[in-house]
Amino acid sequence: MIQTQAAPSESIGLLDDATRATEPAIELSVVMPCLNEADTVGTCVEKAVRAMRDANITGEVIVADNGSTDGSQQIAAGLGARVVPVPAKGYGAALMGGIAAARGKYVLMGDSDDSYDFLDCEKFVKKLREGYDLVQGCRLPSGGGTVMKGAMPFSHYWIGNPMFSMLVRRWFRAPIHDVYCGLRGFRKDYQQNLDQRCTGMEFATEMIIKASLYRARIAEVPIALHPDGRQAHAPHLKTYRDGWRTLRFFLMCSPRWLFLRPGYFLMLLGAIGYALALPAVRIGRATFDAHTLLFASLFLLMGYQSALFAIFAKTFAVSEGLLPPDPRLQRFFGRVTLERGCIAGIAAFVVGVILLAIAVGLWFGRDFGTLDYAKTMRIVIPGATLTALGFQTVLSSFFVSILAMRRK
Repeated sequence: MIQTQAAPSESIGLLDDATRATEPAIELSVVMPCLNEADTVGTCVEKAVRAMRDANITGEVIVADNGSTDGSQQIAAGLGARVVPVPAKGYGAALMGGIAAARGKYVLMGDSDDSYDFLDCEKFVKKLREGYDLVQGCRLPSGGGTVMKGAMPFSHYWIGNPMFSMLVRRWFRAPIHDVYCGLRGFRKDYQQNLDQRCTGMEFATEMIIKASLYRARIAEVPIALHPDGRQAHAPHLKTYRDGWRTLRFFLMCSPRWLFLRPGYFLMLLGAIGYALALPAVRIGRATFDAHTLLFASLFLLMGYQSALFAIFAKTFAVSEGLLPPDPRLQRFFGRVTLERGCIAGIAAFVVGVILLAIAVGLWFGRDFGTLDYAKTMRIVIPGATLTALGFQTVLSSFFVSILAMRRK
């Protein structure tokens, strides 16, 4: 049975208790974001209605309209969809509005450009009935899917989609092969608990990342991708802009890869530089002297700053609910307290100041004249570096403690 509404702009909140009591429970809400999709939205609605009727699924079709001016709303409503106006602009904003208005236990979201076949509804519902929290469609052959001729640009098929899908598997352990697939089903209550924030195209990848980090039960079903059916305008997707936005969002959700790993690498380079420059090691014709020491200090400072940013970012993200709690971060704070951080920072600062004072003493002993550059720099550079690192450590210990304070 398909549950539809006659009034295109009717809000779920306007249904009275008597009406709710007489309506059958809705199992599936098919939510389609829409922005001037008059060419295809009717076909998508018809397919969704037919699929649910044929599979005996009690459901509804919701078209989340993002300000269409081509009559898409009237077409969708005339075919039995409930049109939900969403004033806030953006792909994610439209989906948030549609999902919030959905009355089904499960939600199936998909674009209204006829590239996804809504006749596949039953595939997703079967997996959701098995207890999965999220069921992701897969268009790529690596996950059993099919891309019809002309349905996906060459760069998306061979480069962008496989690369980002590999990253989401490696960085976030998501068990999927097609991170960009917009046809997916999920339990409405589970998605609402994810507290998604992205109102743009990152909404879909945010759902995958958060669900993976929160260890959701995720399944994948193969589907076919068809050529975009729209004639009136080009697809909304912009290859380079949206590719960069995806990578940017991946990095923001992974302080380890954005800050910590580069920081470790830079600090390793700095440690190697110190090991070579302090004793003035010679390798062949190369002598590692004061200039090497200066570069090594630069690497140490940048690496340490990057590692601190990893701690800041992760602490803030967890405290604000952007990312789930991380046991490794909890163990870190169990060992590295504000007081211990301050003690370590003050110790490094004092040692640095002592080294700098020694250098000043050497200069004083030469009546403030010319010094042995190579010898003095082996004292001045480590002294300046330790002073800076100690100062950073004390300030960072207080700052991360402020970030970790949860709101009531």
